[in-house]
Amino acid sequence: MPRERLINQGPGVLSDTEMIALVLGSGLPGHDVFSVARALLERFGSLRAMLDATYEDFDGVRGMGPAKKAQLLAIMEMARRSLVDRMRKRPLMNSPEAVESYLRLLIGGQPQEVFVSLFLDARHRLIRCEESARGSLTRMAVYPREIVRRALAANAASLIVAHNHPSGAVEPSASDCHLTQTLRDALALVDVQLIDHLVIGADSVYSFARAGWPRLARKPDRAWEAESPPHGTVPGVTNKV
Repeated sequence: MPRERLINQGPGVLSDTEMIALVLGSGLPGHDVFSVARALLERFGSLRAMLDATYEDFDGVRGMGPAKKAQLLAIMEMARRSLVDRMRKRPLMNSPEAVESYLRLLIGGQPQEVFVSLFLDARHRLIRCEESARGSLTRMAVYPREIVRRALAANAASLIVAHNHPSGAVEPSASDCHLTQTLRDALALVDVQLIDHLVIGADSVYSFARAGWPRLARKPDRAWEAESPPHGTVPGVTNKV
């Protein structure tokens, strides 16, 4: 049984199906818990996609009543809060893996592009994380001026921004580079440092800082539209471990 294997060998030996079954504990009448676990993975395609689900996303899965749905959503929120607490207690410059784990959890599985800003204090500890924009599958508008305003309101000394590519590819588009440079320049005018811009994919993360801040000539647009780039291998990419 999964519980005994976890106790004796550790959680790493369990399959995704076994892990879900262990969390759910039991099925509903006529639906054993392993069948429910398999149905969830078939519905969402992966464990991470399931953990990004909303309450309504579980509708129609046999054996998933209100209590089971609430269990899974609560566990997901616990994981998010744990990572946020970790980031608030230590400088993020010393914990890049925690930042990337949190962002993968927060926006990695979103079906549309989401842009978030992590505002940091002078010691690079998290003040707060805000969603700055939300778009479609391939496009969204981000306003650097508004992010600068929010940074000043938070009394932030620096920030990390990030957005996801629903396609799974993390290579930055031309628009990504334009936005990054525009935002970096705008923040510098008010003495706020842009530490990094991360592009979150399905299994990897692209870091503008690690890649040496690639830049292009700035666009005159006030807003930025993200574009899902083609697949390829570029500097600054780290794969999910």
